[in-house]
Amino acid sequence: MTGLLRRWFAIPLWQRVVGGLIAGVLLGLFWPAAAPWIAFVGEVFVRLIRMLVVPIVFVSIASGVTALADPRRLGSVGGRTVLLFAITTACAVSVGMALGLLIEPGTGAALGKAIPHALGEAKSLHDQLIGIVPVNIVQSLAEGDMLAIIFFAMLLGFGVILAGEEGRPMAAMLQSASRVLFHLVRIVMEITPFGVLALIAKAVADNGVAVFTNIGWLALCVLLGVVAQILLVHLPLIRLVARLSVRRFFRAAIDPLLVAFSTASSAATLPVALRVALEDLRIEPAIASTVLPIGASIGKDGTAMYVGLLSIFSLQALGVHPDLPMLAIMLLTGSLAAFGTAPIPSASLFMLAAVLSAVGVSPEQTALVVGFVLPFDRLLDMTRTVASASANLTVTAVVARQEQAISTA
Repeated sequence: MTGLLRRWFAIPLWQRVVGGLIAGVLLGLFWPAAAPWIAFVGEVFVRLIRMLVVPIVFVSIASGVTALADPRRLGSVGGRTVLLFAITTACAVSVGMALGLLIEPGTGAALGKAIPHALGEAKSLHDQLIGIVPVNIVQSLAEGDMLAIIFFAMLLGFGVILAGEEGRPMAAMLQSASRVLFHLVRIVMEITPFGVLALIAKAVADNGVAVFTNIGWLALCVLLGVVAQILLVHLPLIRLVARLSVRRFFRAAIDPLLVAFSTASSAATLPVALRVALEDLRIEPAIASTVLPIGASIGKDGTAMYVGLLSIFSLQALGVHPDLPMLAIMLLTGSLAAFGTAPIPSASLFMLAAVLSAVGVSPEQTALVVGFVLPFDRLLDMTRTVASASANLTVTAVVARQEQAISTA
C-alpha cells in the first residue's frame, strides 16, 4: 500500500488531474448513473476551496505588502515598480473583461443545477466605494466582504512597515501564516484529481459533451488575452520606454517564459528570470534583485487578465448582464485581488470570489463556477502564467532604463 501511494504521488499533479478529467468524462458518458454516487466528492472539494478563500486573500495581501519593508524597496525603485505593475495589472483586467464581453464564452454554459437569474438590486458606485472601509473587520471576514478585507489587509501591511522594528514580529507572523496557508492549498490541490473526476462526471452526465463548448471558448479567450497583453501593453513598454530591441528581449526571455508555461507558477521563473536580466539584458544586479522578487509577488498580469475574463464568464453563465458601475467595481476589485494572488498554480481561482462577491454573486454560485472551470484550470493556468512572467521582465527592464541601470556593452 505504501509503495502504491509513493508511486501515485510521484506522478506530477497535472498528469493526475488530466487522468481524473478523462476518467470523469468516460464515467459521465458510459455510466452516468454512477455520477450521483460520487458527486459528494466534488462537493467536498469545492467546500474546501471556499474554506480557504478569505484567509488566503487576507494573509497573502497583508504579507505581500510587508515584504516591501526592505529599505531597498521603499525608495524610487520600489515606487516605480509598484506603480508600473499596478498599471499593467489594470490593463490586463481590462483586456480580460473586454474579451469576455466581445466573445461571450460564458453564454449558455451549463453550471449543473445553477439556474440563471438576475442578481439583487446592485449598490451604487458610491456605496460600493464607501463600503471598502470596514466598520467591523471581524464581521467583514465572517461575511466574506472581499473589498473590505483587501483594504484592511493592505492597511495592516503598511502599518507593519511603519512600525519598523516593533512591527517585525507581526511581519514574520504574516509571512509564516502565508507559507502555512500555501501548504494547505497544496494539500487541497492533492485532492484535485478526485474532485475533478466527480465534478466532470456529473457535468457530463447532466449535460453531455456540450459542457466542453464553453470551456473551448474560454480557452480561446485566455490565449487571445495573453497575446493581446504582450502585444498591446508589454511590447510598447519594452520598445518605447525601456528602449530595447523587441527581438533581443524576447529571445532572452524565452527560457523564463517556457518555465512559466511548464510550471504554471510565476515564482518558479524567478531564478531563470534573474539570470536572464543579469546576463542577457545586462541589467545591474541592484535593480534586478529588487524588482524581480517584487514582481514574483505582485506582477500577475496573466492572473489579472484571467480574473477579469472569468468574472465576465461567470456573470454570463448566470444570466447576468453587467452595467457600467458593476464593470467599474469588477475592474477595481480584480486589480486589487490580482496583486495579492499567491504565485502558485490555480491560485487565481481563490481570488475569483473577491470580484464576484463585490457585485452580489453568492458564494454558492461562485462555487458552481469554480467547480465548472477547475477541471480544466491547469491547462489554462499554464497559458496565462506566460503573461505574468513577461510582465515581470518588462517592468524590470523599464525600471532599469529609468534608473540608467542597463549596460549598453
